[in-house]
Amino acid sequence: MTETRPTYTGPTETDRTRMGVIDVQDQFDVSLEDSDLLGEVELTTNLIIAASESDEHLSVDEIDKILGVVPPPRSEA
Repeated sequence: MTETRPTYTGPTETDRTRMGVIDVQDQFDVSLEDSDLLGEVELTTNLIIAASESDEHLSVDEIDKILGVVPPPRSEA
């Protein structure tokens, strides 16, 4: 007859409370739901890709184009 042992799953919530264990949330366990942050990550990624594909340094104009920078309108003097 084979004896099976129960699987140990760690202390229960009651055990943890009784032992004085405090759950600490991992500060690096975050979801990226910030649309501004995601936009910045996309822009940075685009710059990294463009720089890695270029044999020369990117010019300011090339960087502006990649980032979607619109030049200010020219004032008529």
